[in-house]
Amino acid sequence: MTMDEGTRREKNSTREKAQQEETAIKKMTIADVAEALGVSKTTVSRVISGKGRIGSETKKRVLRYIEEHDYKPNVIAKGLAQNKTFNIGLIMPGNHNFVDSSFFQKCMLGISEAAAAADYDMIVSMIRDDDLTQLERLVQNHKVDGIILSRTLVEDAPAAYLKQHHVPFVVIGTTPSQDVIQIDHDHREACRELTSILLLKGLRRVALIGGSRGLVITHTRLRGYLDALEAQGVPADSSLISLDADNEPMLERMVGEFVKKGAECILCMDDSICSKVLKVLKKSRISVPEDMRVASFYNSPLLENNLPAVTSLHFDAAALGTVTCRTLLDLLDGRDVPGRTLLRYEVVLKESTK
Repeated sequence: MTMDEGTRREKNSTREKAQQEETAIKKMTIADVAEALGVSKTTVSRVISGKGRIGSETKKRVLRYIEEHDYKPNVIAKGLAQNKTFNIGLIMPGNHNFVDSSFFQKCMLGISEAAAAADYDMIVSMIRDDDLTQLERLVQNHKVDGIILSRTLVEDAPAAYLKQHHVPFVVIGTTPSQDVIQIDHDHREACRELTSILLLKGLRRVALIGGSRGLVITHTRLRGYLDALEAQGVPADSSLISLDADNEPMLERMVGEFVKKGAECILCMDDSICSKVLKVLKKSRISVPEDMRVASFYNSPLLENNLPAVTSLHFDAAALGTVTCRTLLDLLDGRDVPGRTLLRYEVVLKESTK
């Protein structure tokens, strides 16, 4: 046998041994750790979970062995040891539109990344109208440790159900309930600021078109609009405010009414409404911003290529998801969390309000 052949065999043998050791490490179980250290599986399990009384020297030995051998407990075994599933539930509304989809996708990305960093997985379920079946299944089958509600409602049946069954949860949005942990952007202040900027431009007939009265966000944005009018000493005109504007015929009728009443600007509560308003104005040969100024209280990819560019409010949905997930995980770990967290926003002034 030549020297080159001997060297090659030695290298192959070393590689095979390393692979075997790596495989053994990957397949290591609590039982293996216990046998190697001469302790019980219960002792190892308690050290991993942090529960139960274990002598300091024994604890150090187990932790040192785990670290040296890069042992990663099986998620199911770890969950059993800590009485956890290491899953969190994300409850999505089943009736969301294109603009909502963009928001939820970005928010979900932030939640997913924060969950993965803490060795948690995310289970997504839908709620359509008043059907809580999927939420009930998650809770009754003990599939998750905690839940994120991605939308707040005036009559919030999902939140009421979770409180009734003592399930840890947080909401994305704002709610009057003092016992619900809320994470949201400061929509009221954002809407107040954008409306104030338009009023400071000398506009006095600023109309508002909004969505469903059943959503808390609709009332929050309305309050921000009214706050600005009050601060500037401009009387609120109910004939320039329209809610539940969720179909094109109604929007077309309301835009026509606003024009007749001398509106100088139309504020839309989101881009879905704003896109329809722009179509109505174009159809009516009303130029933006020359004849009518237009702005949106929530930006999305829907109008990013619109000409003229639309003034809007920008919110970081991914950051909102990240903060929400971390708050839920802190809650599950028994840490104190704030009852309400409000994130910042950005006013983006474009050509549509010049």
